[in-house]
Amino acid sequence: MAVLFLDTETTGLSAARGDRIVEVAIVDAGGRSLVNTLVDPQRPIPRDASRIHGITDRMVAGAPALTDLWPQLEPILSGKEVVIYNAAYDREFFPDRLRCAAHVSCAMLAFARAYGEWNPRFGDFRWQRLDMAAEHVGHIWKGQAHRALADALACRSVWRWLESRRR
Repeated sequence: MAVLFLDTETTGLSAARGDRIVEVAIVDAGGRSLVNTLVDPQRPIPRDASRIHGITDRMVAGAPALTDLWPQLEPILSGKEVVIYNAAYDREFFPDRLRCAAHVSCAMLAFARAYGEWNPRFGDFRWQRLDMAAEHVGHIWKGQAHRALADALACRSVWRWLESRRR
């Protein structure tokens, strides 16, 4: 099954509270960019979010809204294994919660188990930030962290490292 790596940048932390995607990127197993686009969230981007990813209202002006972009994204994702760093978070922002994918894997949870730092408060392995996981596996950043394409490529590196440990 083909594997794809997906990342988003958003207006905030909660799709349930109305936050939306401002950028989406999808790369294939070879690291080739299939999608790398800004997305008009159809609402202002809060300053706190812009400080993290650097995406402003001016940058997304004229970009497609997710509802317009979804007909292009869905066939790319359909029937594929989609790997996301913090999949539970990103998938909530999509119209079908990525049910079109054959399988959605969470690189963050898999890396947490492999890294092995126990979190007694939650009785599970401690989640690690993507930048830390990428550094741990020797990822060389291409582009700015907290931009969708750079983060999708970092996720790919983490996933490849995890896969190499399973062999």
